[in-house]
Amino acid sequence: MKGNKSQIGFDSHLYLKNQTQKILERIKKFNNKLYLEFGGKLFDDLHASRVLPGFKPDIKTQLLLALKEKSEIIICISAGDIEKNRIRADLGLSYDNEVLRLIDKLRDLDLYVSSIVITLFKGQPSAIKFGKKLSCHGEKVYFHSYTKGYPSDIDTIVSEEGYGKNPYIETTRPLVVVTAPGPSSGKLATCLSQLYHDYKKGIKAGYAKFETFPVWNLPLKHPINIAYEAATADLKDINQIDPYHFNEYGTLTVNYNRDIEVFPVLKNILKKITGESIYKSPTDMGVNMVASAITDEKIVEEASKREVVRRCFRAECDYKRGVVNFDTLERSRYLMSELDIKEDYLEVVPLAKSASKISGYPCVALKLNDETVVYGKNKTVISAAAAAVLNALRTLAGLDDCFDIISDNILMPIIWLRKEQLHTTNQVLSLDDVLVALAISASTNKKAKKAIEQLPNLNGSEAHSTFILSQAEELTLKRLGIYVTCEPVFLNNNLFEDR
Repeated sequence: MKGNKSQIGFDSHLYLKNQTQKILERIKKFNNKLYLEFGGKLFDDLHASRVLPGFKPDIKTQLLLALKEKSEIIICISAGDIEKNRIRADLGLSYDNEVLRLIDKLRDLDLYVSSIVITLFKGQPSAIKFGKKLSCHGEKVYFHSYTKGYPSDIDTIVSEEGYGKNPYIETTRPLVVVTAPGPSSGKLATCLSQLYHDYKKGIKAGYAKFETFPVWNLPLKHPINIAYEAATADLKDINQIDPYHFNEYGTLTVNYNRDIEVFPVLKNILKKITGESIYKSPTDMGVNMVASAITDEKIVEEASKREVVRRCFRAECDYKRGVVNFDTLERSRYLMSELDIKEDYLEVVPLAKSASKISGYPCVALKLNDETVVYGKNKTVISAAAAAVLNALRTLAGLDDCFDIISDNILMPIIWLRKEQLHTTNQVLSLDDVLVALAISASTNKKAKKAIEQLPNLNGSEAHSTFILSQAEELTLKRLGIYVTCEPVFLNNNLFEDR
């Protein structure tokens, strides 16, 4: 079973059914007005699809489509994240550009995005500029400042000086989904600010939280929950037993440290706004039916362990790049040791190292879904990643290894262009260059066409590089659905990445 991507351990259809029903129940509980803090990624939830084989990366948008007539969407972004040009690492997009992408993709699905909230606003010029850009496109934009008195002075927080200073966001539908391009974007404060204004208007709305991970009704040390910790090691998220839930119900459930730490404050704020204690624990706030749709425990455990290894490789490379601190790296290593696994748990890792050692060249090994392994070496014309993908496509298409599916008539002009006209320092063709050349070849070359038609079959395959890939190549591999890891070794001593 190890490494077999064809096996399914999660039923997305069942999950969609159960999750939709649970949200409808929560809307009904609060007089048909619910602010739902929507954590995680709306699109491209690749982490969930990796640890829960069978989880569809777009399942959350399918959920919203099932609730389409009842819901509207508010997107939050922190002014500080705009100012810092914070990047969503998996897509290589800044948070402000991710907001634009989210709006477009949601509207392409005919989902209703009603407004954008720029949170934690302190007059940042870049946030003002972003707000104007959205307004010029006809978007409703609101600016929310840091809540005065937070977190200790409840009387000030729940007053005209606190939440009352934020402009009220007009909403019209029973379910208001509050989402963001990433964590710490001000979703919770936006929900609570809305509750404050609604109750002043006599609208007895409610609040709930939708997070995919950690899974509250799986064991604390379940590999799925440990994989979540590995994914958020830089945020210092730590899973814990929810003490409030245990004290109230005598049941062990899992939550993470930030929700547990903030719960006493949140409970008091909600009580001050609504006049009653609507939740007894952080777990009570959540709406999460992931565990109900797991169909094969062993498959998801195996997939989660593999993800922990990938996250450790990511931390190693990010530390080498200077992107994360040593605490993040140390935490990632600890989580892998907690599961008693090592880097070679991913079978492709020792294969890449061995091939590189034998050939003397930097190498990328690519393990296909049928367990076949192909290699690419970083030589003089095309990159190791490009060579590995080409070899994989040849193999999948059943083509002769010695047959050139891209002719020199196409490759050489690209090399000339990069060298003589664009004056790039890196003359080796990247994966993007080679894929474009293959696409051009496919218009006149039947074998090239047969090869490029195999691209979807790379989805779910596993690759390992004996050096740190360029961000562009790594992103392309991920877009092809390839699970990629890298050794924390630079290919050369160049400081500038010229792609």
